[in-house]
Amino acid sequence: MRERLTPQSEDCLKAIYLLSREGKAGTQDIAQSLGITSASVTGMLKRLAELQLVSYQAYKGVQLTAAGESVALEILRHHRIIEAYLHHSLGVPLEELHQEADRLEHHISESLEARLFAALGAPTHDPHGDPIPSLTGVMPREARRSLMDVRAGETVRVGRLAQNDPSRLAALASLGVVPGTDLEVLEVDSLGVIRVQLPDSDSFALGTTVAEGIWVEDEVASALKETPATL
Repeated sequence: MRERLTPQSEDCLKAIYLLSREGKAGTQDIAQSLGITSASVTGMLKRLAELQLVSYQAYKGVQLTAAGESVALEILRHHRIIEAYLHHSLGVPLEELHQEADRLEHHISESLEARLFAALGAPTHDPHGDPIPSLTGVMPREARRSLMDVRAGETVRVGRLAQNDPSRLAALASLGVVPGTDLEVLEVDSLGVIRVQLPDSDSFALGTTVAEGIWVEDEVASALKETPATL
């Protein structure tokens, strides 16, 4: 049985996992992600290294051990299942899910997690389109193509939305731009403004900062993947 970790230590492991997938899990990156000082991160990394949850040497970066990755995936699974439950069962809007799940993810039992997961119909993705790790640590397919890379004339499916800007999430949801929605790109102007159209709706423009927070998939790829939770 592993030593009980503090919520902040669990958050640190989760941050390392997510940042490593983007190739930028340095001390400053972790500090920025957690909203704490680099000195605080260094102290946590030393403690996590003592617990054999990370491999860490000052100025040489950090990597999760197999045990550390297991903890990170467990917390990430809690987080994303809680988001799905809050959204689908309680109607919590997209822009509020992340902070609420951050508060709850450290405090639910594996038994409650299993009950929530079953009640939701075993979803593969959370309401933002982020994949929910399986109990064995397998990560479902994740949308990785930015809407900024889509050309005029293409029709794509929204796969995932960035969570770092609640007001942007609220605006996109009000427009109907949510995971699972098809978008036809009508025009991309010289400034990067993208005009899009949803099925049976008027067209509208998305600025660069908004489009950068949308990841999409081709319709063919979307049909092959496990279906995200319906919004």
